[in-house]
Amino acid sequence: MADEEIKTVKQLIAEKDAIEQEIKEFQDVLASQKNVGMEENLIDAEGYPRDDIDVYTVRIARNRIICLQNDHKAKMKEIEEGLHKVHAKAKENKRENGTEQASTESRDVNLTPFLRVESVTPHSPAAKAGLEVGDNILKFGSLSAQNFQGLQNIASVVQHSKGIPLHVTIQREDKRKNISLTPNTWPGKGLLGCHIVPIK
Repeated sequence: MADEEIKTVKQLIAEKDAIEQEIKEFQDVLASQKNVGMEENLIDAEGYPRDDIDVYTVRIARNRIICLQNDHKAKMKEIEEGLHKVHAKAKENKRENGTEQASTESRDVNLTPFLRVESVTPHSPAAKAGLEVGDNILKFGSLSAQNFQGLQNIASVVQHSKGIPLHVTIQREDKRKNISLTPNTWPGKGLLGCHIVPIK
């Protein structure tokens, strides 16, 4: 829905630009007629139409500019309303996402450890992320104690997340910590550089 509204605003902006371009073209017409503006007299001192300019062309151009300026004003109002809608929609989505995040966080409170870090190789992706030996893992990407079935689950998540940061929640002593772990190739073995085992 928001995409549709953004598309509408973009279309309105394109129409506004086209109106501005047309106004400029008619202003150029006035400029070509001795730089006559919107207000200058079109009759001479004796009350006759000026003979140094094409009075008919000037009148047409002036009339079109007035009409186009009105169109431009209306279009700007439409754009403003459209932008208000887009911002309102974005705010609404943010609120909904905030609620979603809050419910995710409340689910996270019930997490239980299902993996333990046995070893971490220096300079590996795991070491750079801040994993330490003895850390208990409560969440590994989309995996938790609820859906974890075996180490092949971890292998699959790691393979699919190469170069993409994984959200990992660990328990170290009595503290919980969220870390960002990015599986990647490095001089050592595997994509993580750590050894993790399931907690029985």
